[in-house]
Amino acid sequence: PALTKPAHGGNLAWAATVAGCPVSAVLDFSASINPLGPPDSAIQAIQTNISRLRAYPDPSYQELKKALSLTHPPLTSEWVLPGNGAAELLTWAALDLSKLETIYLLTPAFSDYKRALKTFTANVVECPLTIGGSKLTQLQELHVEAQTNKGLLLNNPHNPTGMLMDLETIVPYLEQFSLVVVDEAFMDFLPLPQPQSLVPLVTKFSNLVILRSLTKFYSLPGLRLGYAISHPERLRKWQKWRDPWPVNSLAIAAAQAVLEDQVFQQQTWNWLADTRPQLFQDLAELPGLQPYPGAANFLLVHSQKSVDWLQTTLLKQHRILIRDCSSFPELGDRYFRVAVRTQEDNQKLVDALGQILN
Repeated sequence: PALTKPAHGGNLAWAATVAGCPVSAVLDFSASINPLGPPDSAIQAIQTNISRLRAYPDPSYQELKKALSLTHPPLTSEWVLPGNGAAELLTWAALDLSKLETIYLLTPAFSDYKRALKTFTANVVECPLTIGGSKLTQLQELHVEAQTNKGLLLNNPHNPTGMLMDLETIVPYLEQFSLVVVDEAFMDFLPLPQPQSLVPLVTKFSNLVILRSLTKFYSLPGLRLGYAISHPERLRKWQKWRDPWPVNSLAIAAAQAVLEDQVFQQQTWNWLADTRPQLFQDLAELPGLQPYPGAANFLLVHSQKSVDWLQTTLLKQHRILIRDCSSFPELGDRYFRVAVRTQEDNQKLVDALGQILN
């Protein structure tokens, strides 16, 4: 059967079929994964801990929770819940949200939010970001009467636009909504101290949930690893709802190793600081393309030509995969997203686009 076009990035089986080449030959700009990883520390930890596969992981995840909480002082381990990727934890956040009368969703939004909210038949009101000209307008004022029973789901930095919201923009919503879920899956790509992160506010607002991913920054998407930060009472409730062993033993070992790998963290911040502005500039110089400034490890680009055509042509002629924005209905066929990769890979993308567009 013909492979259907994927909704998410990183689906290389489909791309390889279109390009007529093995999966390993596709240069993937569609999934926003750190090209410097996985770090050696992760691989070593996995190899060293193979024997742990004989036993079940600790269902309370004490060691892993402690390691995660140490990266967010002064939080203690009961404020953290590890999960099978941030996506698993999003499911439980959606269950909590679905109990409210209305959920406000900032759009365009990662398609998995709608999947999770639909699972529990939540009542969703979409709040579109204004995307126009060369810049993104900040989050429009959400006119919600200060009353209980309303929830808000957003991500920061925002995917797919890359926009970073200031703390001051989000804090008023914490006082307005019964539950605010902020997905900070790409926050790690901002060098410390990450002043835009809401993590320091969880102890003050029991209605705040923050989702974090470890797989994008450390290039471990196949390992499935994320965590939630919220009030201990909420996290204990989620723990009772879910499968008792969502995080496997090798993921635990890798997580504990990478959280201490400061060398890799610094290398990543240095790489991104050098590489993203260069890619932005190179794309902006191509005819008919307009990239948006972003804070994460990807760029949203407006194209005057059909992205469907551009994506297929790039695959057939150059074996390069870009992320179309078909899973973001607000964007349609004139936007695409590219991961920031190594200088060398980025140059291949720019050259290929240059050939096609010229």
